[in-house]
Amino acid sequence: MTAQVIKGHIVDAPALGELKITENGYLVSENGRIEGIFPELPEAYHGAPVTDYGDRLFMPSFADMHMHAPQYAMLGMGMDLPLLDWLNTYTFKTEARFKDTAYAREVYRALAKEMIDNGTTRVCAFSSLHRDSTMVLMEEFEKAGMTGCVGKVNMDRNSGDILTETTEESMRETRAWLDEASDKFEHIKPILTPRFTPTCTNELMAFLGKLAQERNLPVQSHLSENTSEIAWVKELHSDCAQYWESYAKYGLFNERTVMAHCVHSDERERNAMKENGVWVAHCPDSNINLISGVAPVRVMMNEGVRVTLGSDIAGGALLAMPQVVTSAIRASKMKRIQTDWTDEFLTVAEAFYLGTTAGAKFFGANGGFAKGDKLHAVVVDDSAFPKTAKELSVKERFERALYLMTKRDIIAVYSDGRKVK
Repeated sequence: MTAQVIKGHIVDAPALGELKITENGYLVSENGRIEGIFPELPEAYHGAPVTDYGDRLFMPSFADMHMHAPQYAMLGMGMDLPLLDWLNTYTFKTEARFKDTAYAREVYRALAKEMIDNGTTRVCAFSSLHRDSTMVLMEEFEKAGMTGCVGKVNMDRNSGDILTETTEESMRETRAWLDEASDKFEHIKPILTPRFTPTCTNELMAFLGKLAQERNLPVQSHLSENTSEIAWVKELHSDCAQYWESYAKYGLFNERTVMAHCVHSDERERNAMKENGVWVAHCPDSNINLISGVAPVRVMMNEGVRVTLGSDIAGGALLAMPQVVTSAIRASKMKRIQTDWTDEFLTVAEAFYLGTTAGAKFFGANGGFAKGDKLHAVVVDDSAFPKTAKELSVKERFERALYLMTKRDIIAVYSDGRKVK
């Protein structure tokens, strides 16, 4: 593949709180990898094909670091219930339907298209506990142009009669899924997925910890989302002073672990996350919908914990990650009010970093439009936005786009160097 050039107003977030803006700039890539951003096109690339997006905004695409793919089928349902009631009333019943692979394919194909259309190209996704439907999810994400990780959910207790597996079945099906999935897909890889401590026996957790080490696999789960959940974990693991230890004692709490929520993580738990290199997937819309609370994101960031963003559908009712980014800003302002204005709220630049670069780093990228990274990007046409009384700067247009853009305004998407929309 020869070099390719993209022209437009280029905006990215190479570091937390930093926006890099190159108006009418040029992004050069070779074999899908970024060579650089230039205010003027270097002479060496004068013969390369140019895609000129004119006055449009060109920015990194988004990373959804925590979402439940089968729950796309119940998006917007049960929003009057707290977490544990919501799970039992809606979620487990919905996920049980995914025993039917034909149904799974219909839902997952629509989900994958919707994610790409909304500019999400990287993902950490929970499937259901069904091995065949998990493979379907991986296939549909791969076909749509997504990159990232998908996990077959493990749960051998406390999930009712319609959505559970025996410990032996969970172990067997997980190994069979890994054997089938590990080398089948170029862009979608497996991730071990104990749903959360209350739905996994000690034997199953020990098995998953050993498997993670044997096969060098990442792990995703939930941590300290809800006070009732925390109390439940304490009953199940009386030997653990805190929730995080129920993962750590089985080798499931390290630099390849993504823990969703962490709403009620105190200083000791946050320090454990930092010391072990654990990634937090902050899910602001879900935390408010399910009355879980507001996570101390500013405190975590100040303490050196690695924070990313997740939609957490369907606890979160927002699949489009630009809306999750702005939801994170609003949640941080709520936290500022709760802390008597001691916690600083997230700026637009900071929240955009969490929704793009921070997630990209989990997958080994440097983030932003860094040289050597595969190109992940969206092109936003803001011409249909309400007319303003004055001409806006590119920075103002970018900030406005985060709040106003929908999939109709995203006219092109690049994922892993490929144009997928």
